[in-house]
Order: sequence, then C-alpha cells, then structure tokens
Amino acid sequence: MSKTETHHFQAEIQQLLDIVIHSLYTDKEIFVRELISNGADACEKLRFQQSSGSVIYQSEITPAITVVTDEPAGTITITDTGLGMTHGELVENLGTIAHSGTKAFLKQLTGDKKPDVGLIGQFGVGFYSAFMVAKKVTVLSRSFVPEESGWQWTSEGMGGYELAPAADLPRGTRITLELKEEAKEFAQANTIERIIQRYSSFVPFPIELNAKRLNTVQAIWARNKNEIKVEEYNEFYTFVSHDHESPLFRLHFSADAPLAIQALLFVPPRNFETLGMGRIDSEVNLYCRKVLIQAKAKGLFPEWLRFLKGVVDSEDLPLNISRETMQDTSLMQKLNKVLTSRFLKFLDEQSEKEAEAYLKFYGEFHRYLKEGVVTDFTHKEALGKLLRFESSSLDQGKLTSLADYVKRMPSEQTEIYCLLAANRAAAEASPYFEVFRERKFEVLFLYDAWDEFVMEHLHTFEGKSLKLAEKTELDLSSAKKDGALSDTDAAALAQWLKTTLADKVGAVRASKRLVDSPAVVVDADKFMTASMRRMMKAMKQNSEPDLPVKYDLEINPAHPLVTRLEAIRQQDAALAASVAEQILDNARVAAGLLEDPRAMLTRLNQLLERVLAKPS
Repeated sequence: MSKTETHHFQAEIQQLLDIVIHSLYTDKEIFVRELISNGADACEKLRFQQSSGSVIYQSEITPAITVVTDEPAGTITITDTGLGMTHGELVENLGTIAHSGTKAFLKQLTGDKKPDVGLIGQFGVGFYSAFMVAKKVTVLSRSFVPEESGWQWTSEGMGGYELAPAADLPRGTRITLELKEEAKEFAQANTIERIIQRYSSFVPFPIELNAKRLNTVQAIWARNKNEIKVEEYNEFYTFVSHDHESPLFRLHFSADAPLAIQALLFVPPRNFETLGMGRIDSEVNLYCRKVLIQAKAKGLFPEWLRFLKGVVDSEDLPLNISRETMQDTSLMQKLNKVLTSRFLKFLDEQSEKEAEAYLKFYGEFHRYLKEGVVTDFTHKEALGKLLRFESSSLDQGKLTSLADYVKRMPSEQTEIYCLLAANRAAAEASPYFEVFRERKFEVLFLYDAWDEFVMEHLHTFEGKSLKLAEKTELDLSSAKKDGALSDTDAAALAQWLKTTLADKVGAVRASKRLVDSPAVVVDADKFMTASMRRMMKAMKQNSEPDLPVKYDLEINPAHPLVTRLEAIRQQDAALAASVAEQILDNARVAAGLLEDPRAMLTRLNQLLERVLAKPS
C-alpha cells in the first residue's frame, strides 16, 4: 500500500466526537494528561512484551516520553518510544472513538491472573481530547513488530481522517497538535510544564520537555516500604505538602481486598486551622496507576480527616470516560470506609507504641477526632478509643483513655462519669464533683466546650454509659450529718424557697449529692446541661431569643447557710428572702449561668452592710 487512504467517520461517531471535544472535559488542559498517559501505556506495553521474550524493533531504545513546544509555530508534539501501532491498530484505536486499545490488550493476555502491567488510559477517547485545542492532529507511528512499517494518521477532527505510509520512522508514536488560535497558550513551555508537573509527575517513564527532565520525584508509594529511607519519605512529604518540617506520623500501606489500594498518608506537625488559616481542604490526591485523577480529592476521606496529606492510588477505580470524576459513588464510599478504618487502626496502634508522639498528635488534632464522633456514626466507636482526657484519679496534666478508665472502675460502678469545667481547679471545686469525690468514683474532666456534645454522641463505651456529672443520679450515704435539717424541715424549707423565688426556679428539693456547697442548680431537661444551654445560645445569637429556662434548685440540708436560713425565715422574712436569692445566684455563678451580675452585686452589698451594721 503506497497511497493515501481517506476514512470517513460514521454519523454517530461524528456526533460522539463532537461531544468529546465540546462537552466531555471541563478543563482543556486535560489533553496533556491524556496524551502522556497514552504514551505511558504504550511504554508499559512494550516493557511487558520485552519481559515476555518478544522480538522488539530497535530494542536498544529505552521507553520514554518527550514533549516539544514550538510557540512561533503554535504546535506541541508528544512522542513516546513505546509499543507503536500498525496500520490496523491505527484504524482500530484512532478511527473508532469509543474503542479501548488498553482493554483489548489486556483481553488478549491469556490466563485468569491479571498481568503486572500499569496500563493507565483508554487509548481512543482520551486521544480525541486533543481536538479541544487542536485544529489538526498528525500521528506518526511505527510498531515494535520488526516486519511492520510506519504510518501517518492525520485528521482535523471533522468528517474523518487520512492514513498514509511513512518511511524511516523510529519505534513508537509521535503526536503533533496544530493549535487553535484560542489555545495558543499550550505552545508555551511554562504552561505545559505546569500541567505535566500537576498530573504526570509520577509517570514511571522519563518525561522530557524541550530536553528538560520533569518527573524527577519517584512515586514512592508504589515501592516496598522496607526499601525507603526516612529521608525519602520526608522529601516526598515536602513535595506533596510544601511544608518543610517533618511529618508527625506517616502511614504507608497497600491492600488487595476489598480494593487494590496503595496509599501514603502524612499527619503534619501542626494544625493549620489553629494558625488562623481558616478551614482547610483535604490535601490527599487521588491517582490511578500513578496518574493524577483528582487533586485534593473530595469524598476520599471524611471531612474530619481533612488535615491529612498524601496520595492514594487505586487501579480499581471505574473512572468515567473523561477520567475527571468517578462513575461509581458506591465504590468511592467503599474506598472512603477502607481508608478511614485503616487510618484509625494506625492511630490506635501508635497510641500504644508511640504514646508520647500520640499525645502530641492529640494535642494538635483532637478537635478533628471529636468532630468525627459527632458527625460520623460509622467510625464513632473507633474514634472513642482515641479520645484522651484528664482524670480525677491522675495527676494534673496526665491524660487517660476511656479504655484505661474502664479498667480502673470498681465493680459497683456502672457508668463513666464526665464533668465539664474551665480547668482542673474549677472541676475539683465544682458542686457537681462533690458526690464523686465522696464516693471515690473517678471523673473525667472535660475542658473543651464541645466535649459534652461529644460524650452525648458517643453515648457508650465498651458497654458502659457515658454520664455527665450534672445528670448523674448518685446519692451520698444515708447517714445524716450532725446539725443537718430533718427531712420534714428540709421539705418545708424547699417549699418556702419555691414560693419565695417563684418563677426564678423550677422545682426546689433537698439534694443527695452535695457535701461542701449550700446549693446547686440542675437543668430540668435530663438531656441538657448548663454548658449545653450556653453553647446553644451562643450559636443562636442573631435569632429570636429563647424563653427563659427555669433551673431546678437543690439545697444541702447539712450546710450551715441552709440550716441558718431555716432558722431565720420566720423571724426576718425580708432578710431570709434576700439570702434565698443570693443562694440561688451563687449556684448560678458556680454553673456559669449568671449573665448579668448587677442585681446580685447590689443585693450582696446590702447583705454585707447589714452584717457589718450589727454590733460585734
């Protein structure tokens, strides 16, 4: 055959081509990735043929990819020294848009076992992305088969293509794009370099742009981790994160089931959200056979793991025809679940093996784990194992896990107790802590305003209910203290307080939890605490004001202030009423509920004046 052949596209093929060019891809620069990926496929196929003992034309030429830009001419040329194509393969691969050369190649391989070849693209559709930017595409190709010859394929993307013999071609494929006027930027070397660095940095064959080697960083996630030095990991972390500090943790793993995954994940040394940078985005990039599919991939990890950096590479991803988005969201969800579970397992292992490093991690990133408890039901239990808190049974500054708390629980204790406070001193002085101190029950001290919500969502741990101190119904020993009011007198005083304080309180009753405090306020809603009320109010600053909440008041029948109030309430009603209001406000202060102290201070000053006016 010596003359030029003219081939016409069928009507439906022409229609499909129009979709590929104008609608399929959202970003025109994708054509660079697609053509380089096709070149990498051709090189991978050649390497497979070499390893199988096939006779290779120009076997001395190593597989590689070169890119040349010519700005004055408005062209870009991409060449690979891979497998090359015969006349029939050019017709089949480039003449039929939806044909997949890669799939056909894999199908021809015998046996049920999948071959160890890294074939990325679907040669055909990806190739036609070139017509988004090119007014004319010329392909020169020479097959690796020694007895074959070279061919030239030419098309302007409309109607059809021409095929003609081409003599003296080296093995491989050269694609030249004559760019449209509006796409001349792709003839600029700096533009192409940026695109290649973004999408094809880890292609396993040398890529040169105008004689400059570009892909110098290895895809170390695909290597055996036992062969990688710490310095190499740190260098790669710097490459993917642009952070020159060493990572706090790294997880490098591969899996075959239920999905084929290679992942290299890093925990940065600092929480960037606390440095005033606002909410960060995930910086884990998704690859398929070392070619970038999605930078900062959405949905690869849950939102609460957005601090992670690194790469995930999976050959099992069923990509859509343009490779820009996932076809199968259920598979993406499965990938998310596998990766998240594996990372949580890793953190649990680190908390045991590297306890000091884990506590440093926890100090930086505990808010993310707590966010996960509240928002991610699937991983809530695993996240519960990773939480750490101060405890009434440990020295100040030391943190404990829920698992270790459970191990220390006495046999008669059935719940895990928690108390929110500003700091340890406030927690130990809290009236809500008194009953636990008296009964020698350990209490976890929560210093983060969100911790109560976290514990409410976690709800149980290892079969033990998590109970907030304010909502715990624990009694002190039934033995009455000397000087304490009788049950009858305590009930009478409670009734009088309710009448006197009126709508300022809900119910008033004698407390069974207090030791040193005269009174305490308790939210009547068994699911709410004072701190939850404060937080909810802060979140609704600009909305309609809520109706005032009436807190129940519990009084300590053994406290001198309460017993003396009972003694004077019938002798000096005005003084007793002022003292009652002061006791209520003091309890509100202890609970953090008194927003406007002016009335309390006026009353307190009046009481002090009255005390000081009495002769000594």
